[in-house]
Amino acid sequence: MTRQIKYAAGATFALGMIALGVSQSQLQEPVEAASDMVMAPTFLVDPYWPKPLPNQWILGRTIGVDVDARDHVFIVHRDQDSMFGGGTEIGLKLGVSECCTPAPPILEFDPAGNLVNAWGGPGDGFTWPASNHGIEVAPNGNVWIGGNGGGDSHVLVFTGDGKFVAEYGEPGNAPDSNSTTHFSMVAELEIDAAANEVYLADGYGNKRVAVIDLNTGAFKRYWGAYGNRPVDERVAYTPGEPLAQQFRGPVHCAVPSNDGLIYVCDRGTDRIQVFRKDGTYVKEVQVAPATLNQGSTWDIDFSKDPEQKYLYLADGQNFRVYIMDRQSLEVLTSFGHGGRGPGQWYAPHSLATNSKGDIFTTETYEGKRVQKFAYQGIKEVPRRQGVAWPADKL
Repeated sequence: MTRQIKYAAGATFALGMIALGVSQSQLQEPVEAASDMVMAPTFLVDPYWPKPLPNQWILGRTIGVDVDARDHVFIVHRDQDSMFGGGTEIGLKLGVSECCTPAPPILEFDPAGNLVNAWGGPGDGFTWPASNHGIEVAPNGNVWIGGNGGGDSHVLVFTGDGKFVAEYGEPGNAPDSNSTTHFSMVAELEIDAAANEVYLADGYGNKRVAVIDLNTGAFKRYWGAYGNRPVDERVAYTPGEPLAQQFRGPVHCAVPSNDGLIYVCDRGTDRIQVFRKDGTYVKEVQVAPATLNQGSTWDIDFSKDPEQKYLYLADGQNFRVYIMDRQSLEVLTSFGHGGRGPGQWYAPHSLATNSKGDIFTTETYEGKRVQKFAYQGIKEVPRRQGVAWPADKL
């Protein structure tokens, strides 16, 4: 039987909700009492991370983040040539004012927040995505990216400093959720290093999880919701009604855990589905199931203890990050809300953790940035928190 966890979406940043096409009344549910406390990981925003970019660079919609074995943070952003529509912010590029110019699509920061490398964009021998989406750093340092623009039916691999390595899939194809030769508008990529496999949330065009070989890109297997054979047609979602037997999509993440499970974000139905590596369905949960429009389940990562006790979920529609018990899929607490100040979000899109347990988030739409939330240990907190800001500074 489908298990649903109805977590309070609450009154979020109303202006942001209107901009994203969802009214506050659609999302409002009772909020837990302040005395309802829980033990959970805690975080504080680091307003000084990252350091200012050089060259009068600015970011566009920041659409992916990953952390490598050195705790270097890689982000990918997009709309470098059109993200400001010729407005004043891009005046330097247009030759009409002193600021600004778009940063290269892929940026690498060291643990202190210094920019150490920046590269990417169209080149010879490969097809750069029409719209960048998702980034993953392999154990050998290679960087994988996807795309979810028109005709983006492939993924790309580069060295850590931007030299082209491989292109998997065939660019320019229409959606076909049962294809074994190409993808369609991949959202995210995740690597299972022990198995030498890459999991693709495939994604915006297709409605499936696809798995390819890490070393060769050879297609290995795929599946849809509940392990079913996927279909291309988009299914409906109405809160409170039975959930569809297919992914509504976008299939926005497919993340392997240490114990051999795959956690899949079916964003349009506010659900996480859990599978074994062969696509066998295990269980599912909904988070903020009254959420419409773009849904609540955007990206997942885990705590850094060996058991990965906690699951972190980015919710770009409600502007929150949820902290969940990974085994039970119970929402323990959440933090953040809408805004553009440190610790606030305008559509948190992706998240990743480093070896210290810190969380890094990126923001799409008008957010256009990466933020760091420093791990503070396990503490007693309310089930619904506000901005992850020092209490003595509020």
